[in-house]
Amino acid sequence: MRLNRVKSAEIIFTDCKQKPTHIPPPPTPGISRVTSIKILGITITNHLSIGELVRDVIGKCAQSMYALKLLRNYDMSDGSLRHVYKAVVLCKLLYASPAWWGFTSTADKQCLEASIRCAVRSGLYVADDPSFSQLVADMDDNLFAHIRHNPHHVLYKLLLDKLITRTISDHVHILSH
Repeated sequence: MRLNRVKSAEIIFTDCKQKPTHIPPPPTPGISRVTSIKILGITITNHLSIGELVRDVIGKCAQSMYALKLLRNYDMSDGSLRHVYKAVVLCKLLYASPAWWGFTSTADKQCLEASIRCAVRSGLYVADDPSFSQLVADMDDNLFAHIRHNPHHVLYKLLLDKLITRTISDHVHILSH
């Protein structure tokens, strides 16, 4: 297998809060160096920021929300509109969130929550339904449960070692009291 240099990109992750302590290496010949990269639809910057992704996905969702408002004008029922909202808009907002949620800033989280509040005002999402943060937490828990209960998952062995160590230390702690 050969590396396709035309389709390859290099990104160097840095901490934007600290001054660089070293000079980055020279660019690799034939491979462009970028400050943001899109991997499987997730855009991440060289400062591990997800702001660009949040702005893009909220913009795309706004277009879908407009389409849902048009469907309401054509007498689609509120229940059906809510189902379509969850299937289209909410799925776009939550796509791969366990991978990027930890990198969101407070402002990004507020934008995502505001998007849900807009859907509530439009009657496309019920106010009693989970907040965006709760939905992401549920997805994290679901992913963790799938890893924990699937011995064929690549992370299972690492998790199993941690669980055994934690269980042993919990028992030792209980016995010492």
